[in-house]
Amino acid sequence: MENDLKQRYFGRRGFLIRSAKAGLSVAAAGLIGYYFFDPIGPTYSSIDPIVDGFPDFSIPDLGKRMAIARGPDRIKTLQLAFKAIGGVESFIKSGDRVLLKVNAAFASPPILSATTHPQLVSEMARLCFKSGASKVVVTDNPINDPASCFALTGIARAVESEGAKVILPAAGLFKSMTIPGTRLIRNWPVLYEPIKLIDKVIGLAPIKDHRRSGASMSMKNWYGLLGGRRNIFHQDIHTIIKELAIMVKPSVVILDGTTTMMSNGPTGGSLSDLKETKMMIVSTDPVAADAFGATLLKKELHELSYITMAAAAGIGTADYRSINPVIASTD
Repeated sequence: MENDLKQRYFGRRGFLIRSAKAGLSVAAAGLIGYYFFDPIGPTYSSIDPIVDGFPDFSIPDLGKRMAIARGPDRIKTLQLAFKAIGGVESFIKSGDRVLLKVNAAFASPPILSATTHPQLVSEMARLCFKSGASKVVVTDNPINDPASCFALTGIARAVESEGAKVILPAAGLFKSMTIPGTRLIRNWPVLYEPIKLIDKVIGLAPIKDHRRSGASMSMKNWYGLLGGRRNIFHQDIHTIIKELAIMVKPSVVILDGTTTMMSNGPTGGSLSDLKETKMMIVSTDPVAADAFGATLLKKELHELSYITMAAAAGIGTADYRSINPVIASTD
């Protein structure tokens, strides 16, 4: 009886201690993020104009492919999703120079799910090199201090562990672009230099609630390529996301729904904002990927206008079922 009471006491006590430590970690992360937060963002001047925009990095021969892998382990679900649609070797060929566009927007730890998880970054870099890539670079133009964001999110260490390279945004890496068919991206500074000598572009984004656009997923992820006072686009957030999807035609996108931020996005800050949804989506169609991601957020397409706008612009399909996604499970 006495031993039983001790086990119950110390078990409860241990749980409370662990909970308190987790709470302190989250609180500390929030304070660090607040310290580095810049509501306006970086500004760049004296930029030479480039009108033509980015190359088309899509792979038309592959057609529309999409896989949804279920399971709690990011590495296993990523591997399984790619296997279901032909393997990474279908996308990355020997000698390819690959850019991984991550979401490193905030100086917060992976536990908060506000940024691309470092496990996902390291595994994707490893798979690229395994498929013959000659070079893998990782970039983003964070809202917070770039070096701090890449360090505190764990992305920098993950990248370096696989022999890839982080490219931090700097004034000389931006070029002024006017994207044909857009209204907002006109003579606007865009992170161009890291991409101009790249063969394949892969977007890696978490699924998050977003207080302005309703969601932050694969198409919203390209927002991190914009420079300047990009916060002015918040006034027309759905249009800018659609235009970003016109600007960047990726080889494939990866949408991480292992843990989904259901509320208080895009920064979150509390574990109570999160839900274990245990999904990994890999797709050649970013519109279809985001349409499925909306279901994990329990949102209808009419709540996320940029998805229907992108579909209407011919970027992809909002009816993800129409491309017959392959469903797989690691369980």
